[in-house]
Amino acid sequence: MSTDSATLINPEIGERVDVGGIGTNYIVAGEGDPLILIHGSGPGVTAYANWRGVIPDLAQHFRCYAPDTLGFGYTDFPEDIAGFDMDRWIAHLTGFMDALGIERAHFIGNSYGGALALALATRHPERVGRLVLMGAAGVHFEVTEGLRKVWGYEPSVEAMRDLMTTFAFDPALVKDEIVRSRFEASVRPGAQEAFSSLFPEPRQRRLEALATDEAKLAALPHEVLIVHGREDVIVPHAVSERFHQLIPNSELHLFGQCGHWTQIEKRERFVALVTPFLKGPQ
Repeated sequence: MSTDSATLINPEIGERVDVGGIGTNYIVAGEGDPLILIHGSGPGVTAYANWRGVIPDLAQHFRCYAPDTLGFGYTDFPEDIAGFDMDRWIAHLTGFMDALGIERAHFIGNSYGGALALALATRHPERVGRLVLMGAAGVHFEVTEGLRKVWGYEPSVEAMRDLMTTFAFDPALVKDEIVRSRFEASVRPGAQEAFSSLFPEPRQRRLEALATDEAKLAALPHEVLIVHGREDVIVPHAVSERFHQLIPNSELHLFGQCGHWTQIEKRERFVALVTPFLKGPQ
């Protein structure tokens, strides 16, 4: 089946590129400076599910790339599942950039994706332009009950509905279509086995493995915009406040009446903040 035909059936399936033997699914749209969007770590997540609401806006200004990172979505899941760690995620991300000829890009990282983008910026600073963190992990904090619910998900429609409600401040945003779509994605053949292997117990140890040394964050030269929902019960907003304290060239925007879904719950304001920031002086 061609990519175009597959996309008509399932918009989560975009282009495909080989990254060190790993078939990697990604969405691409727009023209301009490259912007890479890194999704979070929930069950059934894909780049499309995470970013579909803002890609049309951002694609008016940037060449947007939204990959399914290693272990998620429609990117191949390696058989040697042991050893999923930040080194391997970074190697896959830089390999993705190399495969597409992207020397340097701006980044938006959501939750786990924010931790990944931060780690990339500290290890390969020349590859990162401006950076937006959205409800990001990446420093020490105690695992919240909300995050335990995310990483400990066991498939059922009811569990997915409960989880989606945990993500959003306003439960009215949790439409049946979102619940059904994410549930069906979470029960694709092999999907739950893959997901449950990524962040098993002890989950505090898995969370710590996403953190970047604070001294390295304090040495970051990049312009960083930090965005968080005040009512986020997955990653507490104190995490973003700590980023703001540590990262010299940072600004922090805290949304009231907003949970972990800033790009959905505050979509228009999110786009209005992010676009001029990313288009700022190089």
